[in-house]
Amino acid sequence: MSFSLFSPFSVILCPLVSVIEVDCLVVHLKYVSCSWNKQGTPGVNYTFYSRFHNDKEFLYCTDYVSENNVNVGCNVPYDKLMEKRFETYLTKLVDGSRTDQASGVPQKHNLKDKVLLAPPVNLTVKNESDSNLWFYWNQTYSNCVDSEVRFRTNNNNWETSKVSTARQSFCINLPSSNSRYEMQVRSKMGSNCGGSPNWSDWSEPVVWGSHNSTDNTQKNLISVWTPVLYVVGVITLIILVMMLLHYERLRIILIPVVPKPSLNHRDMENWFQSSKGLNFEDFKANYNERACPVREYCQVSQSDSESSGGSTCSVTTNQTDCSVSIPVNESEDVSTPCSTSTSSITDSSEKELHISV
Repeated sequence: MSFSLFSPFSVILCPLVSVIEVDCLVVHLKYVSCSWNKQGTPGVNYTFYSRFHNDKEFLYCTDYVSENNVNVGCNVPYDKLMEKRFETYLTKLVDGSRTDQASGVPQKHNLKDKVLLAPPVNLTVKNESDSNLWFYWNQTYSNCVDSEVRFRTNNNNWETSKVSTARQSFCINLPSSNSRYEMQVRSKMGSNCGGSPNWSDWSEPVVWGSHNSTDNTQKNLISVWTPVLYVVGVITLIILVMMLLHYERLRIILIPVVPKPSLNHRDMENWFQSSKGLNFEDFKANYNERACPVREYCQVSQSDSESSGGSTCSVTTNQTDCSVSIPVNESEDVSTPCSTSTSSITDSSEKELHISV
């Protein structure tokens, strides 16, 4: 009776041992990666041991993952992980200050659906004879792998498409030669081989465009030289502007020199006055002229005048200020036609003819 009463108290007085949770993944079917920093970096270094259920003994970790000089994970390589991942995986952590392996508490893991594949490799693109654009890639255990592709045209938004299990190609129908196509692939373990929800990272992009080139090295080289070309262009532009300013050519090109006209104030004043309307007083003559009477006459010789005692034409002797004197020889025979004027014949002894115009 005393033993039965003592036993419950002994169980209650035993200290509880805290267990640090360990998470494990099968990485690309090559090694098992386990970590124990999900709740934060532990305060002490732990020694990690692990084995599959059918193995005889625990294996000591030889490849730790550290964080701030504290062990937070371990990578354990195994052969034939495609088959072994269906077995129960056992792990345990032992305080580094202890050398007794048995002090650790084992934890059990089911690794069947905890496979994380590496991204696909060897991506290529070809424009086949059927005028379609075909993308190809490689992935380990292709018969058990599901793939997903994403592509975009001319740097637009990505379009995603699922690819059936075991298929490692994708087709874009009738691509445009003037467009640029970019594609990436990721993979996961298919359901026919014990599927896993963990997708791999996206692969390196493969590009096909107007130059039909898939060389990413040239693209990276151009992206590196682009800022250098921008800097050289800006420096060249600044130098050209300084040279133009120095020779005053920039000012002449942008702001052409307009010659300054010389204006006469008096001319401008007359122009503004005349622009309002025509002043007919400016067109009047500024001089005076006396009117002269005009008569028809006929010149006759002196002999005819004496014999006939007169002329058929009327002759007046109206002398005005505008008359002029024209000397005429006695013997000159004047036989010109009649003209319009006023004439007066003086004495024959003077032999002078006065004509009034």
